[in-house]
Amino acid sequence: MAVRKAESLHYSIGLLGISAGSLLLAVHFYSSLRAAPVIPSTALGILLLILSSLLAYAGIWRSLRNATLFSSLFLTISVFWCGYGVVFILRGQGVLDDTGDFRNALVPGLVTFTLALLIIAVVGFLNKEVVLAVIASAVSLASAHEVAMHYNTAFGSSAVACNYMIVCLAGGYFALGRILYFLSKEKITIPGTDLAKNKAHEQIQSTSGSMNHFAVTGLILNMLSASVFGCRLLGVTSKLFIGQVPWLWAAGIYQIGACILSYRAMDVLMATFFGFTSILKFAGGYCLLYPIWQTEEPSFPIPFLVVFSILFAVLALFLTLKSLVDGLYLLFYVAYCIALACRPKGFFEGGPQGVDVAIFVASALMTMIHLYNAKAGAKIPTGKGVVKALVASSSFLKLREGANLHTPYLGYSKYADAEVLGYACSVLASFAITVTVDTQAPLDTVVIPWVVVAGGILKLLSGSVAFARGKTLESSAFILYAVMWTIWGLTRYGGLYGTSRSFHTAVGIIAFMLFNSFIVFCTLFLSITWFFYSLTFLLIAVSFLLDAISALPAGYDIAASLIFGLVSFYCFLSALFNSTFEGSCLPMGRPLVQLSGVGGGMTKCLHLPARKASSVKRIADILKNGGTCGIPTDTVYVLVAACNRPDAVEKAHRSKRQAQERPMSLWISSLKQLEPAKHLFSPLLWDFMDAAWPSPISLVIPRGEWVDFLGMKDSAKYVGTPQSVAIRIPDCSVTTHLIDLVGPIVVTSANPTGEADTTHHNQVYAKLGDKVDAVLCDGPSPENIASTVVDCTKIDSGNIGFFRVGIIPKSQVLQILEQVQKKYSLVPNSDGCTTKGREEHLNHVHAVHNGVGTAASAERVAVQSADGGCENHTRL
Repeated sequence: MAVRKAESLHYSIGLLGISAGSLLLAVHFYSSLRAAPVIPSTALGILLLILSSLLAYAGIWRSLRNATLFSSLFLTISVFWCGYGVVFILRGQGVLDDTGDFRNALVPGLVTFTLALLIIAVVGFLNKEVVLAVIASAVSLASAHEVAMHYNTAFGSSAVACNYMIVCLAGGYFALGRILYFLSKEKITIPGTDLAKNKAHEQIQSTSGSMNHFAVTGLILNMLSASVFGCRLLGVTSKLFIGQVPWLWAAGIYQIGACILSYRAMDVLMATFFGFTSILKFAGGYCLLYPIWQTEEPSFPIPFLVVFSILFAVLALFLTLKSLVDGLYLLFYVAYCIALACRPKGFFEGGPQGVDVAIFVASALMTMIHLYNAKAGAKIPTGKGVVKALVASSSFLKLREGANLHTPYLGYSKYADAEVLGYACSVLASFAITVTVDTQAPLDTVVIPWVVVAGGILKLLSGSVAFARGKTLESSAFILYAVMWTIWGLTRYGGLYGTSRSFHTAVGIIAFMLFNSFIVFCTLFLSITWFFYSLTFLLIAVSFLLDAISALPAGYDIAASLIFGLVSFYCFLSALFNSTFEGSCLPMGRPLVQLSGVGGGMTKCLHLPARKASSVKRIADILKNGGTCGIPTDTVYVLVAACNRPDAVEKAHRSKRQAQERPMSLWISSLKQLEPAKHLFSPLLWDFMDAAWPSPISLVIPRGEWVDFLGMKDSAKYVGTPQSVAIRIPDCSVTTHLIDLVGPIVVTSANPTGEADTTHHNQVYAKLGDKVDAVLCDGPSPENIASTVVDCTKIDSGNIGFFRVGIIPKSQVLQILEQVQKKYSLVPNSDGCTTKGREEHLNHVHAVHNGVGTAASAERVAVQSADGGCENHTRL
């Protein structure tokens, strides 16, 4: 129900946003012939930017939940209105006063979205998404009419306004239907707005494979950037100028978003491809800004573009393993980079613009293929698996496959590994700075986009994704290098520093060198390749320092850049190979310095994601075979062993240097596991345990013969004290399911005695990774509040005590006890218990006196035993 409500609201938000924007544009075009428009251009642009952000939110949220055509529609119109809005703002601010300039600025975007929305409409009609198809086709026709209006006044603006009114009415009708469906709790359904059939189809699609549904948006963005330069070649626009920058930079920003979302979709190759193309988009926009600071068109660095084409070619080769068509599509960008390298003025010359036209057509075809295959049952052939089958027949290479292909070494992550993009950006940035620029006019050569976008923005993205995957050192290095590339790129190649600023620049570079020296030291314990990667960047930093103080030897900067670029290229290839193939075709190497303990050797404990039932089963098998494991609970992580394996209990006690005064506790999944010894418990205690669990309430009960039923034998001395034992049923489905499979378990905190509690599986791995057999990974602990520890050693006399009041308040525990006591207190006397109830308790106490006994008052020990023997009880 909650999922349906969320989907209903996000459909409504997106469609209402489209309706509102269409209404604004309809009003604008109806009043465009007036001397003073109803909505000023600047105000219209700002409103469109706000609505584009709303549509982006709706489109991303829908895509993260289920792949639908609505997501593609929302994101496409979001990009459209983002660039469209900025163009209107430029017009309102007087930058595009001339009618010809306004037309040249608008037409490339209008042409792109006319075709893109037409493709979405066609696929929508084929898949019986009538409302979506009507909206997409109407916006497409409105864009086409607007293009015609700019070239022929016979096409009036009223036709454009009419199409936008259709969009407004259709979107408003559908959104109203979804809102009524939500508010009426699914009782009112307006015809044509029922999504029940679509939901069933989407669920089938969403579980059918690992298709990247964000690829469609990325392909449309490639159409947009190609249209800007292709329209100039074909004569559709008369010049390239600042008015077209909004389309290029909007495409670049959204392309980075598509890159991030592709990592969420576990598609490393397409994410890397979108990262590469975003660099080209930002560079194209940067080049169109040249009249601001110079009169001549800027020139392009040839070495960088040649290296860029090589990276595209390598990526295309690996992408053919996924889809032959996708791999061939990337060859257009190989040709594009070569064309840019062959022409000194790059984007402004006919050769690269001709390739842009080819990219536009190819991207449109790829958009149709991806969009249709995402929804249709009968797929358009893309050569999927053709190259993969050839490689699979080879004895030299073995493809890495399986559900855990992108699972990090430690636990679980929502993102695939971004190291491929991080290394590639290092290659690009290092070769970009090999270009010699005029110190008096550094902006004459296009260097800033390659260094700042590739070495800065995308490397920062790679570092963030690495951090999300638990790679602390790698993420720190990527983020540090990203900051360094950004600052140096803007300072050195933006002409921001001169003689007076050299000292301050040098001080900053020295600070970065100190940080990098620490990273170099840490990589000694990571791998040989990472050591050389960080060490060669130190050579780059030295060249920056020498340049800042005007003491750079001739050729040193080029040599340092080439060395770092080659090392980075090896890392790029190694990351690609190791993420695609099994074995070590291009190994990263072992650590140069081996440490004893965790990480010191190549044998590390098994780590499994707790979200999978198969992982819990494997942990259960390990425990049954006498192993010890770290697992998540309803409080912090704990170290467990099976009660019926005395050797494992002793191993758990020994592995964390458990102190004798801090014994371990006992956990069960249900009272059925104590059923054979039920006669040894008083009825009141049994019913109280039944009413109190599962919960973060630990009950300290008298020790007795019932402990022998658990099969611990001599290892029972490590559990509880001679007088009492702490026992509970945790309120955690993963933990209780594991205990169902294994049986009762003994528990202790997953940290060496004297250290703080572990609240993340990485901490368990770091502290006890070499002493346990496996870790069940579930991210951060859900609670940081202590459990409530109740003294039940004298419950038969009607008294309970509290060693500690934690997450469960004292009043709630007393209320549970009161409800249980009502069963034995039908006619209460002066001491709060009926005569019948008192006789029943006394008889049972005499019967089991030798079995359970009366516990001594050992409050401190009982509390220490209650939650796994941990000395720090503020979290458990």
